[in-house]
Amino acid sequence: MEHPLDSQSFLEAPAVRRVSVLRPFAWLWMGARDLGFRPAASFGIGAVVAVIGLILMTVTWHATYLAPALLGGFLLVAPFIAMPLYALSRQRAQSAAPDTPQAFRAWRGNADSIALFGLMLALAYLAWERLAAIVFALLFTEQVQQVPNLPPALLLSGQPASLVLAFFAVGATVAALVFALGVVSVPSLMDRPLDVITAALTSLRCCGRNPVAMLLWAALIATLTTLGFATFMLGLVVIFPWLAHASWHAYREMVDT
Repeated sequence: MEHPLDSQSFLEAPAVRRVSVLRPFAWLWMGARDLGFRPAASFGIGAVVAVIGLILMTVTWHATYLAPALLGGFLLVAPFIAMPLYALSRQRAQSAAPDTPQAFRAWRGNADSIALFGLMLALAYLAWERLAAIVFALLFTEQVQQVPNLPPALLLSGQPASLVLAFFAVGATVAALVFALGVVSVPSLMDRPLDVITAALTSLRCCGRNPVAMLLWAALIATLTTLGFATFMLGLVVIFPWLAHASWHAYREMVDT
């Protein structure tokens, strides 16, 4: 049976729409409504993410030099874990009956491009891990005992302010680049037969056309994710699927269908 995406051209770049500055709050509202479409699947995926996060927290609790790298890897892989949630939001938008097994197979329509984008994120992660390790080694001669002590230790390390700023600047730069290239890339690759370059450029165009809205969206994602971490990952059971569903609506509103 021919997949519905097969008849479309991989060369067609979608148009990008402008949205209002406060539209990210509407995405959160729509994402919250989607949680009730297939709650067992949504919260189940959230629970898996919370367990993964708890394992990473346990590993890094007394090995703080690993914390930046593992946290970065956790955030990079999140869009791929969220793909079934994007698919469930698509089913709800199409007034289709909930089909959880189909949602978990949604990646198959454009598997090659999704895998290639995953490879790109893996390379970005490796670059971040090396940069974080180098800056961390320059800042500390002794290991910080626990992850919660890391931020004050950075600020009170006695190192020149330039090194402390470099640590945060490197992380912020990598995060901003990954966000700009990936804010709608995974949903678009799942939803239509785009190649990786077109999907990434579409994501960049969304940020360029809606800079203030995207800054707000990034801040909301960072704030809610931090809240999930602060609750020892328990909050991620709800926050992760909520953000995933909301991200689908962000994609659908900014990228012409």
